Amino acid sequence: MSYAYKTIDSPAGALKLVASEKGLAALLFREDDPSLAPLTPLVERPNDPILLETERQLGQYFAGTRKQFTVPLDFNGTEFQKRVWEALLTIPFGETRSYGEIARQLGNPTASRAVGAANGRNPISIIAPCHRVIGSNGKLTGYGGGLDVKEMLLSLEAKGSALFGDAATHPAATGFEHAT
Repeated sequence: MSYAYKTIDSPAGALKLVASEKGLAALLFREDDPSLAPLTPLVERPNDPILLETERQLGQYFAGTRKQFTVPLDFNGTEFQKRVWEALLTIPFGETRSYGEIARQLGNPTASRAVGAANGRNPISIIAPCHRVIGSNGKLTGYGGGLDVKEMLLSLEAKGSALFGDAATHPAATGFEHAT
């Protein structure tokens, strides 16, 4: 099986979207992410329906008009990682959880570090909102896109507003330009 990909520009920087036949398999901040190893071979297909729908929904998210994603997901990881990533999907828009809270949600209250490691390997950033997981002291912790991007995403969600002036008329409400 091959994976389709396209790269788009966004307020969070260039994003590489990767899809399988089942759904979105990765949303990455860095072009050469080693976690892509199991997602090969990659074939550039900018018109892949899953990638186009992901791009559209991300545009709406950044424009402040989408709070929940409906694009199908195809997580590739261990069973524990998949459980953590599924738990991320339950964190409501505009809210945060600590690693310990996620561990307790999974029924293993002593697994905070394992949850942190799985969170750090989340292949579908933003949509599986690992940016909503913070330290137990309320401080921001590492993020693949950088702490500035994590802070920007949390700020966007806390305000419930657009990163752009008029969300209704901004082109990102329907999609982004391709990265160059």
